[in-house]
Amino acid sequence: MAPGHLSVREMREDEKPLVLEMLKAGVKDTENRVALHALTRPPALLLLAAASSGLRFVLASFALALLLPVFLAVATVKLGLRARWGSLPPPGGLGGPWVAVRGSGDVCGVLALAPGTNAGDGARVTRLSVSRWHRRRGVGRRLLAFAEARARAWAGGMGEPRARLVVPVAVAAWGVAGMLEGCGYQAEGGWGCMGYMLVREFSKEL
Repeated sequence: MAPGHLSVREMREDEKPLVLEMLKAGVKDTENRVALHALTRPPALLLLAAASSGLRFVLASFALALLLPVFLAVATVKLGLRARWGSLPPPGGLGGPWVAVRGSGDVCGVLALAPGTNAGDGARVTRLSVSRWHRRRGVGRRLLAFAEARARAWAGGMGEPRARLVVPVAVAAWGVAGMLEGCGYQAEGGWGCMGYMLVREFSKEL
C-alpha cells in the first residue's frame, strides 16, 4: 500500500470501538517485552528475591512464594501501560483523535495529540498506533507527518516562537524508535522505575 493511498481525518463516533481495540492491541504487543525488560534489571531481581524469601514464611508452597511476586509485578506493569496508552484521551487543543484511512475506508491507524505541560514545550503525541495488518506500509510515517503539520499550525496559532513535537516510545518498541530516528528525532530522556528507563521520549524541532 503506497502512502499516497492514505488520508488522515478526525475520528467519527462510530469508529471509536474499532480505534479502542487498535490501541489495546498495540499496547498488548509491547507490554510483555516491557515487563521482561523491567523485571530483569538487577534492582528488580533483588526486590523479587526479597519478596519471595519473605513469602516463604507465610505461604506453605515454595513455588507460590516464588511466582506470586513475579505475577504481581508483571500485572502492575501491564495495567500501568494499558491505563496510559490503551484508552482514548479526551479531545485536546490540537483536535482529534485522528485516524489514518485507506482509500476504501478502512481505518488502519490512530493518532492523538496534546499540548505540552509548560509553555514552549510544544505538542506531544499521546497515542500512536497502527493496526497490525497495516504495519510496515507507511501508515506510521504518514501519521507522524500529519502530527508534525498539526504541531506547526498549533504553534503558529498560539504565537509560540518555535514548533516542537515530542513522541514517547516504550523501551521495547525498537521499530518505532528506529522510525523516529530516521525522521530526525532525538532521544531526550523519559521515565521509568528504580533508575531504569521504560519509556523514552523523542523530540524534534519543526
